[in-house]
Amino acid sequence: MSTSEPEASRSPDDRATPDSLLHSAPGSGVAPEDLVMASGRDVTPETLEWARKKMEREGPNCVERLLP
Repeated sequence: MSTSEPEASRSPDDRATPDSLLHSAPGSGVAPEDLVMASGRDVTPETLEWARKKMEREGPNCVERLLP
């Protein structure tokens, strides 16, 4: 489907995701597990400790640097 097609001709499933759904919204309670998974690492005691320390230093917004 080309981007020049009128909106009415697109299927209901062919819509852009609203911007508000693309962000992690760190104010909503980012956990160390979230940071570990966003970094692409396995959740282990070591990576959880890394995430806790990073969040202490940089705050919960540090996950935004890893996500779109």
